[in-house]
Amino acid sequence: MENERGKADPHLVVIGGGITGLTTAFYAIRQAKAEGLGLKVTLIEGSERLGGKIRTMRRDGFVIERGPDSFLARKRPIIDLSRELGLAEELVTLNPATKKTYILRGGKLHRIPPGLVLGVPTEWKPFVTSGLIGLSGKLRAALDWVLPAARGDADESLGGFLRRRLGDQVVDFVAEPLLSGIYAGDADKLSLLATFPQFRAAERKYRSLMIGLGRGAGATRSGAAGEDHIPPHARGSAFLSYRRGLSALVERLSETLQAEGAVLLTGEPVRAVTPERGGGAVVTLANGDALLADAVAVTTPVSALGELLQGVPEASLFRDMAYASVANVVLGYRRDAIRVPLDGAGFVIPRTEGRFITACTWTSEKWLHTAPRENVLIRCYVGRIDDERWRTMDDAALGAAVKREVAELIGIDVEPEFLDITRLEKSMPQYEVGHLDKVRALRDALMKKAPGVFAAGAGFEGVGLPDCIHQGKQAAEQAVAFTRRRSEA
Repeated sequence: MENERGKADPHLVVIGGGITGLTTAFYAIRQAKAEGLGLKVTLIEGSERLGGKIRTMRRDGFVIERGPDSFLARKRPIIDLSRELGLAEELVTLNPATKKTYILRGGKLHRIPPGLVLGVPTEWKPFVTSGLIGLSGKLRAALDWVLPAARGDADESLGGFLRRRLGDQVVDFVAEPLLSGIYAGDADKLSLLATFPQFRAAERKYRSLMIGLGRGAGATRSGAAGEDHIPPHARGSAFLSYRRGLSALVERLSETLQAEGAVLLTGEPVRAVTPERGGGAVVTLANGDALLADAVAVTTPVSALGELLQGVPEASLFRDMAYASVANVVLGYRRDAIRVPLDGAGFVIPRTEGRFITACTWTSEKWLHTAPRENVLIRCYVGRIDDERWRTMDDAALGAAVKREVAELIGIDVEPEFLDITRLEKSMPQYEVGHLDKVRALRDALMKKAPGVFAAGAGFEGVGLPDCIHQGKQAAEQAVAFTRRRSEA
């Protein structure tokens, strides 16, 4: 395709068909149109399907998420994208009747006390009366009100920061299972600045972490956020999903991209990205085919960057990045077979309990759209960075281990109507201390050594869907701006 000056339209190649790559392609086309620019977009995905970890199974009235199951409502990028794709009316909220969530402690389920913000207590009375931690742990946490704020800007571990402010018991029995569950990681290795920088900001501004978070400082990485951006019917819920599951987002993005003329290639692994002098790159596929690109957005797992970008040594900074492997085990039951109350959203399990599963969601109670009323859907999570026993088990052994713990912990000892297992190998990137320094080093190197090549995705600045969408939009804006400057030169 040529533009009005007789030149070929610039070509953007997006590598990776997960949510970051799909969003990059979508916003690049949208931005180019808004600026009156022609732009050819090719998206290349190495596997046979688009969507990355997002994968919804729909069967017999069930909506079963085999990857992520929801997203934070307060994070605007995914709400904006939903509107732009015409999906806003499909947003669904948590069941307001299931406000209880539990933590396993000493083999018993304890209700999480009201007033916890990201695992940090902000209301004293519910915290004091909770049986989750002992008196000494509560007294230690109270020191947060008088301890001075730390000085300096150096990164530290998330666990180290919370232990310094709140003590070991709050971290081990409350904060760690709630926070590190997001990454399936070890809080004492995860980077504070790469995971929850708002904690550092709250400490600096209010001195007390509990006071700061109680005043809204920890709502997002950048501060408090209201609900004005959320459609009225979806307000009042901390998490949201879509009536047909998260795959509705992938499907709509794919349909829109094809309608806009984008080329979507699946089952085509990329072997190398070779920067061209003056900008752009040659993208070589595993089958030997090569595409000339004016700009490239790489949204693959960051551990693959070193192999793809051999001309940029800094890409190898992530070669040995740790990834946690996890599994999801979904159990479906007839409701009349369940003899125990499921009076909440589910529970999380501290690593100190030594259990096989790490969390359990009573999915059909938490999300009313996920199962027919006569059925119950339960989803259990297995695996974290220091416990991957499940990887040596076949499906029969893995399912049996999960059913055994479900029987022990919540009393469901009947056989499920069905059981579905999803294995997510190396799916959770670990942002260890110093992570953001590596990200900056890579992006600086790309500007100098590979102009027109951009990198984004869960391995950089946020693993949640809204974070990936935000990064995809940024990559799209950068790529379009680069191609515009290059075509005008």
